Amino acid sequence: MLESVPSGLVTIAAFLLMLGLLVLVHELGHFLTAVWFGIKVEEFGLGYPPRAMVLFERDGVKYTLNWLPIGGFVRFSGEGDQIYGVGSLAAASPWKKIVVLFAGPLMNLLLAFAIFSAIFMVRGVPATFDGARIDIVYPGTPAERAGLRSGDLLISLAGRSIDTDLSEIRQIAAENRGRPIEAVVERDGARVVLVVTPGRWERDGVVYENGFGFAYAPNVQIVPATLPQALTTGFSYTFEILGRFIGGIGQMLGSLLGLTQAPPGGVAGVVGIARGTGEVLQRDGWMGFWQWTALISLNLFLINLLPIPALDGSHILFALIEIARGGKKIPPEREAMVHAIGFMMLMGLMVVITVFDVANWIGGNPVLGGG
Repeated sequence: MLESVPSGLVTIAAFLLMLGLLVLVHELGHFLTAVWFGIKVEEFGLGYPPRAMVLFERDGVKYTLNWLPIGGFVRFSGEGDQIYGVGSLAAASPWKKIVVLFAGPLMNLLLAFAIFSAIFMVRGVPATFDGARIDIVYPGTPAERAGLRSGDLLISLAGRSIDTDLSEIRQIAAENRGRPIEAVVERDGARVVLVVTPGRWERDGVVYENGFGFAYAPNVQIVPATLPQALTTGFSYTFEILGRFIGGIGQMLGSLLGLTQAPPGGVAGVVGIARGTGEVLQRDGWMGFWQWTALISLNLFLINLLPIPALDGSHILFALIEIARGGKKIPPEREAMVHAIGFMMLMGLMVVITVFDVANWIGGNPVLGGG
């Protein structure tokens, strides 16, 4: 699909498209809410300084491109030459600051939801129908002897239709132990009638006293979606994935404390994400690219809300402390110093991660696993 175009150019173009979209959406969240609250903004920047060029200027706001393509920023009035510091945002009430700061990550969450919903609108949504999809038929079992195969759709057992409540399969096995019963399956578009005798079977040294000896799953099919169905499914899927991410962060923190095993995979920087973009394009095409973009956007939503200096979560934490202190501000110089130190540490961490990314690249290790 992509072989006709140099894969390196496709990867670079796709990565820049994704990065630009994620940064633009995030910073627009900060920018639009600040303007809405009447908080003065001096610059809307894509990339980090040094500045490459001023695209245009409107209503006293400079819209700029900067040389380090690893993010973006909104510079508020009075911050001088620093991205993090005092200024019009610091002078705003704490609740306004929290809304402005939260709006950036929130836009990444909404972007992920929009992309997932669009994918479901194009591809369709999963729907569960009657029957059970047979995934695995274990060797030496009643199911194998009866001629059941992986991929069969089990329609009925012992004259009883299999609906979406798959617990009925175990019940039928229990009621007919040692007795031949009829199993109707759909195979290659045709119905096939087989005879199976539920009974004792074994797998990997584990003996099961009764059953058929196959693994099964709900009969899930992809069906065309209406807009409300796509939006509903996109919403639930977004928060399902977000829950997995939160669990992964918890597992990672637990592993640092020696409480849990480290989650599979690792941390990827700009180079790793760029390589992952190319791998997704080669494997899943542009639809996979958009799903990858939504996943990265969800990551940005979550990571930016962590109370790490220089990230939105840290700014929000300072605003919450201000509220807890009855509106008494933390000295701006101290807050600016915390964020400046945090920013330098983040840049240092990104350098370290990039070194590992490049080493994995040279070593031929894929980002998304596999051989």
